[in-house]
Amino acid sequence: MNTSTDSPYALSHLDVLESEAVHIFREVAGEFERPVILFSGGKDSVVMLHLALKAFAPAPVPFALLHVDTGHNFPEVLAYRDRTVAAHGLRLHVASVQEFIDRGELRERPDGTRNPLQTVPLLDAIARHRFDAVFGGGRRDEEKARAKERVFSLRDEFGGWDPRRQRPELWQLYNGRHAPGEHVRVFPLSNFTELDVWQYIAREKIELPSIYYAHEREVFARDGMWLTPGDWGGPKEGEPVERRLVRYRTVGDMSCTGAVDSVALTTEDVITEITASRLTERGASRADDRLSEAAMEDRKREGYF
Repeated sequence: MNTSTDSPYALSHLDVLESEAVHIFREVAGEFERPVILFSGGKDSVVMLHLALKAFAPAPVPFALLHVDTGHNFPEVLAYRDRTVAAHGLRLHVASVQEFIDRGELRERPDGTRNPLQTVPLLDAIARHRFDAVFGGGRRDEEKARAKERVFSLRDEFGGWDPRRQRPELWQLYNGRHAPGEHVRVFPLSNFTELDVWQYIAREKIELPSIYYAHEREVFARDGMWLTPGDWGGPKEGEPVERRLVRYRTVGDMSCTGAVDSVALTTEDVITEITASRLTERGASRADDRLSEAAMEDRKREGYF
């Protein structure tokens, strides 16, 4: 058999990753009754939705979307989310952290960040809508806890993750078996890297929220990151606001997502920039991952993405 890269039957690494993700979407459609796609408007969820659209074209995506809204999200990203949902005629469920705070079911944290507060609204939405499979955009290269997780990740009746209950996935055979009350988190982008994501965005000409590209923005410095001022609690006294040319490598809650200095105005510029980087996007710009060495794994055990 001819395995040369010059063969007309050879697949590029992006073709292989795309094929794997499409296969995962179709497996879930065949195995589960009520899947849902987590969609925030961040780049990984955008790529995940693009792959879902490809997996079922020309039919519509047979899953709803779910966004856990902290109330501290970037306006540009929320506008992109709503525009995308309308363009594709998708169903969007929004689980609001603010509503849980208003009802007294959650309390604001002293540091102002609401990212860790997303777990309760997420699990409530999963139980209320009886979702049995939840697609997430997590990738193994992002963080060491995510590197340990399988493509099909079983969650118990409380939404918790137990690394010891990981199932083997030899030959891309996925086991979706689960007991009543349990559900499975599914990660179609597991084997993508940040660079792969951006190269795929370039190849597919996928539109992203504007904050992923260099733009002038008011920011202030805290813990080695540039944060955006807002009513979430920043800046504090002694944290002067300045205007800088920045972009975001990852997008979450405004209170914990830092911008990076950048002159990358296009997708090709971003690819060049991250090729030279030695830090993952979460390591470079997510304050919530700096709470402890095991911050992400602790949250995942409690039911986080």
